[in-house]
Amino acid sequence: MSEQTTDLRETVRQRYAAAAVKVTEGGTDCCGPQPVEVDENFGSTLYAAHERDALPAEALAASLGCGNPTAVAELREGERVLDLGSGGGIDVLLSARRVGPTGKAYGLDMTDEMLALALANAARAGATNVEFLKGTIEAVPLPASTIDVVISNCVINLSVDKAAVFAETFRVLKPGGRIGVSDVVADDALTSEQRAERGDYVGCIAGALSFAEYRAGLEAAGFTGVEITPTHPVADGMHSAIVRAVKPSVEDDPGDSAAATDACCGVTACCTSDERATDPSTTVAEAKADSGCGCRS
Repeated sequence: MSEQTTDLRETVRQRYAAAAVKVTEGGTDCCGPQPVEVDENFGSTLYAAHERDALPAEALAASLGCGNPTAVAELREGERVLDLGSGGGIDVLLSARRVGPTGKAYGLDMTDEMLALALANAARAGATNVEFLKGTIEAVPLPASTIDVVISNCVINLSVDKAAVFAETFRVLKPGGRIGVSDVVADDALTSEQRAERGDYVGCIAGALSFAEYRAGLEAAGFTGVEITPTHPVADGMHSAIVRAVKPSVEDDPGDSAAATDACCGVTACCTSDERATDPSTTVAEAKADSGCGCRS
């Protein structure tokens, strides 16, 4: 890991550690904890009133997200859910209620202070089907193919290695599993420098991918059915967005996947000027001969 990457991750960690401490210390005041963020584009105001009413005040105060991923992920009874960058636990607690006693909600965070706050919030809420894990979203401490749904709330844009996040998300999901995240996404026309002008890295702006970059990153990791839907602006050319995608099921016909729709005879774009062998170690002619395909030209 480069020195710059390490510094960026530590900057993010310090910011969220300070937010957790502020909420924890505020909980001892006569008026209770005060929200860390007051910007209308971020925080607990993005949740429905009945959801806020069911949660500890400390969980609401520590909410720093840009959406409500538990709603967009359409969680169901009995599912196992993982929240990347779970913070004070608001989305884990809401997920636990949605999946019920036969399901389970995991929260993953790298910040000790946030993990301590989340555990306290789970105890206040009486949640028993939750578990909080320490680690980074680039190296998830869970076995492969064990999670039904991965959610996240304005955290992936903070990562210093988003390709690793997408790969790890794909790894831990069961075949047929899905993601439903809220994140900040940039207009394709904005350069990295222009994104940086709109806010600092831990302010959720400078680290955001563009719409095209986000889609390409998920598809490169193996996801299909990628949908990126902007919900509200957070800065000029920057949007809070709902991101959905699916890990293909092992039962799916390979011909149904986006990567294989133009493949036949061991090549892609068969019988066109763009045809390539799907196995880069072979030639197009060899691939066609090995497959027994009638298209040999």
